[in-house]
Amino acid sequence: MENILHGKQLTFYVVGLSYKKADAEMRGKFSLDEKAKNSLLEQAKKEGIEGLFIISTCNRTEIYGFAQHPFQLIKLLCDNSQGTVEDFQNYAYVYKNKEAVEHIFKVGTGLDSQILGDFEIISQIKQGFTESKKKKLANAFLERLVNAVIQASKRVKNETEISSGATSVSFAAVQYIMNTIENIGDKKLVLFGIGKIGRNTCENLVKHTKNDHIVLINRTKEKAEKIAGKFHLVVKEYSQLQEELQNTDVLIVATGAQNPTIDASVLNPKKPLLILDLSIPKNVNENVRNLENVTLVHMDHLSQITDETLEKRKEHIPAAEEIIKEIIAEFSSWTKSRKFAPTIHSLKEKLATIKKSELNYQKKKLANFNEEQAEIISNRIIQKITTQFANHLKNEDTMVDESIEWIEKVFQLNE
Repeated sequence: MENILHGKQLTFYVVGLSYKKADAEMRGKFSLDEKAKNSLLEQAKKEGIEGLFIISTCNRTEIYGFAQHPFQLIKLLCDNSQGTVEDFQNYAYVYKNKEAVEHIFKVGTGLDSQILGDFEIISQIKQGFTESKKKKLANAFLERLVNAVIQASKRVKNETEISSGATSVSFAAVQYIMNTIENIGDKKLVLFGIGKIGRNTCENLVKHTKNDHIVLINRTKEKAEKIAGKFHLVVKEYSQLQEELQNTDVLIVATGAQNPTIDASVLNPKKPLLILDLSIPKNVNENVRNLENVTLVHMDHLSQITDETLEKRKEHIPAAEEIIKEIIAEFSSWTKSRKFAPTIHSLKEKLATIKKSELNYQKKKLANFNEEQAEIISNRIIQKITTQFANHLKNEDTMVDESIEWIEKVFQLNE
């Protein structure tokens, strides 16, 4: 899985951090918004990187790409986020070649998700790759890899029950509200922010709480109206947020800001208020905890909710791993073929030269030489010989680099 571009030996790496080792605050430091992603891709191009894509979600930020050394990718991440190299050393990870490939398959099939079987990440992988492709930062290896991960994701979803039952951060939020607040159908709920998690939460709220007192507020009112129309909900202006919060029972914050959008100064609750912060980085200031009547719950806490659904999902991990193993084997076979294809092509040409020379010799020597028949037989022999070599190089146990070197020496392919 190493590439040689312009004479440089390049290795395939993934560098990044996730919920496994980094808390919400640390993940927030390394999170990349659209502007930062764009800036990172532009910097990568300037620095001569020829294959790279990014994913940045509430649970992880990762760069997949080719480099001579992983620090090239780590620097790109730190230059375009609030994270430092020291933070990276303490909370992040680096995988290379085979381990990097295995990692993206786990991520894309929901095996590495904070909630097992959550497939939302696959659209982020597709989107990250598309953005890189637009900027000509997607090579054939990355394209084949992403397509293989998409294929694995579809198969795991369709052939196993690892995503059975509705368990996602948005569903966990609604589940928490329903378990905490009595008579939820009669309560007033405000949803502030309608990004992807906000939209999913909105859908789950309507579906499970049967509540028609849900108010949507977003900085861009048009976006809120679009969602509200679908579910027949009320939309209020952003300027009305403070007023709306005076007698709200539940506030769900799903804004995508880099700094808190809610703090104690905008709250003056007349009754108990439950706030759920579903944002990374955190969008609710911890100072709200000092207010009487206010309970703050962050997404990290919601993600710890494990129920029977999650336990049942674990039973399907081996089946998912078998599918991944099969598709990785196909991908590895392709990468090997890609590596030795030029050698097999050169070998064919060499054997064709030997054949031509021999047929010319026999034609001069034999009066009744059947050139057409000799051509057919010779070509079939060349095909069988090169297939034999190709099969050897495809073998899992073959040291491809060593074998290529040996074939090139024996047949003097570089001369």
